[in-house]
Amino acid sequence: MSRQHREPVIFVVSNRLPVTVTRTDDNTYDVSSSSGGLVGALQGFAGSTEFRWYGWPGLEIPEQHRAMVEEKLATQKAYPIFFNKALEDKHYNGFSNKILWPLLHYQADQIHISKEDWTAYQEVNRAFAESIGSEAEDGDIIWIQDYHLLLMPQYLRQVFGDGKRIRIGFFLHTVFPSSDFFRILPVRKDLLESLLHCDLVGFHNQDYTHHFLDCCTKFLHLDTSGSQVIFQDRKVNLLTSPVGIDPSEFRKLLDRSDVKQRVQGLKEKYKGVQLIISVDRLDYIKGIPLRIEAMDAFLTKYPNYADKVVLLQVVIPSREDVKDYRGLHNQINQAVSRVNEKHGPVDMMPIHSLFSSVSKAELAALYAVSDVCIVSSIRDGFNMVSLEYVVCQREHHGVLLLSEFAGASEVLDESVSINPWDTDEFADAIQCALTMGREEKTARWESLNKRVEQFTSKRWGEAFLELLKNSDHGHTARHGVANGAVDCASCMLE
Repeated sequence: MSRQHREPVIFVVSNRLPVTVTRTDDNTYDVSSSSGGLVGALQGFAGSTEFRWYGWPGLEIPEQHRAMVEEKLATQKAYPIFFNKALEDKHYNGFSNKILWPLLHYQADQIHISKEDWTAYQEVNRAFAESIGSEAEDGDIIWIQDYHLLLMPQYLRQVFGDGKRIRIGFFLHTVFPSSDFFRILPVRKDLLESLLHCDLVGFHNQDYTHHFLDCCTKFLHLDTSGSQVIFQDRKVNLLTSPVGIDPSEFRKLLDRSDVKQRVQGLKEKYKGVQLIISVDRLDYIKGIPLRIEAMDAFLTKYPNYADKVVLLQVVIPSREDVKDYRGLHNQINQAVSRVNEKHGPVDMMPIHSLFSSVSKAELAALYAVSDVCIVSSIRDGFNMVSLEYVVCQREHHGVLLLSEFAGASEVLDESVSINPWDTDEFADAIQCALTMGREEKTARWESLNKRVEQFTSKRWGEAFLELLKNSDHGHTARHGVANGAVDCASCMLE
């Protein structure tokens, strides 16, 4: 097949590969599947779209072992980009998570500016671009994922020069903050200009898209038109598209005999009480302390619930090597103990806190038996837990309490909306959920489930790639390619 008529290769690029690579005692390597929101979202449409996934394998691989690791990963269409651990630590734990993560989530007190980390961020992004650039051919598609690789689009254009026509897309899986907050970052122009070397940039909801447009206007003095930015005589298209899950995955889990048995066991365990479930990765944006405070207020205001309600709080370990996160874990444990001592009868604690990773099968069972799910994020790019809970409530029709600061709140508008900082309102919302009538619960669930079934990860991925395939870098300003398509896709939330 001639190069002009070859099918384009789709390169998906993220900081980490969707697999876990571990080194064994005999200097060989094992590969196992990873979990997480990004992995779930992209695997949701992997069955209908063929792509190659590039990223860091998660550990430093000696040069003499790299060919062996590459061979193992290639069987899963995963392609490693190698770094030494010290550099990746400055990139990931440094600039990405000590600067960008808190900045994107409005947590000014958590931002720790470091020139050394910025240098490492540039170096890793450039290495990603050079690695992919050496393999991509004319007509190929590169789809970059998330805030760890914001500089990669510009470096890719530098690598390609005028010799290759490559379409580049980027999707941000976090919040994009307002211009008043984004202006804190000294390198704000560098990041904005890099993203504008893409053909298509995607965000979860309209607020994030509008904030990006506003930043382009205020900091780069660029013209915008609808969902487009005029940059270097091109129109860069923006897409507002909520990510989703694969609902069939959880339906299949709930149909498994072992999961059915687990559901029955949980029903027996929590017989006689109403079960509230919360599932969060350990992070200060998840609003876990505010949730515990609201439970305290709820039990104070409605003391008759002390032996009739249990909050099962699943906290998934995250960044345990970071001092602030260890401090948050200690703060949560102390708060739980305080509430349990204050309100718990001798033989029962109102809050059960589990600090552990949990399998999807176990999560599906927990979702299925619970009466209420609380998502109390103080900022969240989207939030997959809310979607997973709805799918698993096909029989029980439990109530979803969803923070208005989670990106999913724009899609799941039949949830009970909460402001996590309003403790009294939060406490009353818990009481409302626990006493809601069957008819109202069913009506709310049916509406929520319809949205979850509509906005799937498969639809999200295919819609993004379809628009990206139809873009034409370097010519959109003259021909207005995809203008109507993007305006239509930007209304997916309506």
